[in-house]
Amino acid sequence: MGQKKDLTGSEKSKIVRYLAEGCSSLKIAKLLKRDHRTIKRFIQNSQQGHKKRVEKPRRKITAHELRKVKRAAAKMPLATSLAIFQSCNITGVPKSTRCAILRDMAKVRKAERRPPLNKINKLKRQDWAKKYLKTGFSKVLWTDEMRVSLDGPDGWARGWIGKGQRAPVRLRRQQGGGGVLVWAGIIKDELVGPFWVEDGVKLNSQSYYQFLEDTFFKQWYRKKSASFKKNMIFMQDNAPSHASKYSTAWLARKGIKEEKLMTWPPCSPDLNPIENLWSIIKCEIYKEGKQYTSLNSVWEAVVAAARNVDGEQIKTLTESMAFECPCKERWLYWSLICFCFVFECQKCIFVNVEMLYWCHW
Repeated sequence: MGQKKDLTGSEKSKIVRYLAEGCSSLKIAKLLKRDHRTIKRFIQNSQQGHKKRVEKPRRKITAHELRKVKRAAAKMPLATSLAIFQSCNITGVPKSTRCAILRDMAKVRKAERRPPLNKINKLKRQDWAKKYLKTGFSKVLWTDEMRVSLDGPDGWARGWIGKGQRAPVRLRRQQGGGGVLVWAGIIKDELVGPFWVEDGVKLNSQSYYQFLEDTFFKQWYRKKSASFKKNMIFMQDNAPSHASKYSTAWLARKGIKEEKLMTWPPCSPDLNPIENLWSIIKCEIYKEGKQYTSLNSVWEAVVAAARNVDGEQIKTLTESMAFECPCKERWLYWSLICFCFVFECQKCIFVNVEMLYWCHW
C-alpha cells in the first residue's frame, strides 16, 4: 500500500467511526487501503488536540520613547533595529514592530563606498591635475584589467517577474564559477583589445610585460605611425606588476618613458575613464541575470559587447577628462570624482585650484 499525502474528509470521518466500533489502527488501514503510519499519525494528533495560540500582550511605545528612538537612529547609522531599541532601554518589542516604527523615520541603506584616500593621497591627486593641466587627453592611452566571471557580479540577478510566474533557476557555484581576466585600452575614439590574459598566469612584472609584448605591441602598437608613437602617453595604474623597477625599465626600452608614461596618483581607480567602459560591457553581458557555462562563452560575450561599443561612446569617455574654455586659451580640468577643480587661462595668466572633496566627504 502506497503512502499518500493527506487524508480526505470522508476518510477521517470513517476513521472516527471505526475507532468508535473498537477497530484497531492496523485494521482501519487495511479497510481504507492506506498506510498504517498515516492512520496512526492522524489518531495521535486527534488525541493530543491542537493547543490554542496564546497572544502575548504587545509592548506599547510612548511618544517620549519614539523621540528617543529617532535620536538613536540618527546617532547610530547602519545599526540594527534591536541595537537601536536596546540603546534606548526599550525592551519587549518584537522585530516586526521595531521595523514598522523605524520605517516612519529611517530607511535601510548600504554604506557608501569611497577610495581609501588620506591627506597625502589627496595632495598627490591635486599635483597630478596640475601636472596634466594642459595635456590633450585625446592622446592618452587609458589601460586597465577587468575580471569577468561566469555568474556575474553579486546582486545582478534581480529583476521584475510577473505575478504567478516562477523565478528562473540560477546556478550556485564557488567563486562565481571561475572567470576570465581581460586587458584593454581606450584612446580618443578607439578601443585597443580586448585581450584575454591566459588562464593560470600570475601577473608579476615579467608575465605582465610578456603579455603586453604578445598582444598590445605586436597586434596594435607596431602598426601605428612614428608621429602617433611620439605623441602617445601610456597610462596604467600602480599595481605591483605595473610600477616595479623591472616594469619601468622594460617600458623605457620600448620608448615609453618620462613624459610618455603618465604618473598615476595612488588609490585612484575612479579617475580612469576605462572603468566606465567596463561598466558598459558588464551591463551588456550580464543583462537579465545571464550566466555562462564555459570560459570561452563568456569571452565571446565580452568580445561581442566590446565590438558593439562605437567610437562615439569611447570618445565621450576620453573627452570627459578635459574641457576647453570658450576662448580656447584656457584648459579646464574638472572631475567631481577627482575631487579637485583646476583651470588656467593663458590670456589672464590665472591659475585656480579648489579642493572639492570636503563638500563630498
